[in-house]
Amino acid sequence: MSTNCHFSEIKTVKGAGEVVISGAVEGLLDEAVLIRLIADSGGKPGPVYGKRGKNHLQKHLRAYNQAAKFSAWLVLIDLDHDADCAPPFREDCLPDSARGMIFRIAVRAVETWLLADRERLAKFMNISPARIPIDPESVDDPKRTMVEMARYSRRSRIREDMVPRPGSGRSVGPAYASTLIEYVNDNQHGWRPGIAGKSSDSLSRCIIRLREFVSAYRA
Repeated sequence: MSTNCHFSEIKTVKGAGEVVISGAVEGLLDEAVLIRLIADSGGKPGPVYGKRGKNHLQKHLRAYNQAAKFSAWLVLIDLDHDADCAPPFREDCLPDSARGMIFRIAVRAVETWLLADRERLAKFMNISPARIPIDPESVDDPKRTMVEMARYSRRSRIREDMVPRPGSGRSVGPAYASTLIEYVNDNQHGWRPGIAGKSSDSLSRCIIRLREFVSAYRA
């Protein structure tokens, strides 16, 4: 979608220059990331929909895209292993974006974007930065990598919350999402999207697109 679209046709709520952007995501961690990115771009987070998994999000993409004809939307979805790279996956999911739609794909998952701020994540998890991948977008399974890193944390709470208990049959610990949401929401000591974007191309593109969108609407 071009940044020169006709924003006068989009009924995004304006007040003191605010650009309200609604959202849709796969889960609660993705919601925290989306809200942080919108706020950091100068926009105002609106209602966030979905949060019931990837299949549910994909099933409702058309409806969100229809709504984006009249208001601003940001939809975040994980690439996972549905395609080798983002462009063909985007073509399959949403080939024609509405004028108000910002559709972004995390390569390979939103955890990749968190791994990309190695310094802050190492401090939060109390592990050596050497345990965090230098090239996060090359990680095959970012969620599993995050859990394996948590096993080496010197903080017992991190290990107990993020690592699955033996025999649980789960891939993550009981408070995996809420622990990482805490990291995302800590503006002083937690995740820095701008720094992370230097090591994650898909995050960098998302940040640039959001800023362009907000700036173009205000122009």
